Amino acid sequence: MVEVTGSLQITVEFSGGLELLFANQRAYKNIKVPSIDPDTNQPTNVNWLVHHLVSNLMVDKRKELFVVDGSVRPGILVLINEADWELEGEEKYVLQDKDTILFVSTLHGG
Repeated sequence: MVEVTGSLQITVEFSGGLELLFANQRAYKNIKVPSIDPDTNQPTNVNWLVHHLVSNLMVDKRKELFVVDGSVRPGILVLINEADWELEGEEKYVLQDKDTILFVSTLHGG
């Protein structure tokens, strides 16, 4: 990833089996992301992050296990700094320096 002036450092974590989609890595610490989305010239938000994760960090080809119709799949809980993302504006939440974004799958086989 090209480092951009005005970048943010965030932590992204996966749990509940989602780490299997991301090379069995539970946490990516200090990921550098641009503070401004280069495509929209707007502040970088969780929607941008989800697409970035799928394009750059997801090793499993079954992207539908993480995203459906361009958004996080139903059944995946997203926490932003330990708060439900629904309280923070969901995918519109503007990323801040040192944020921690946790994706937890609540989907289980049986």
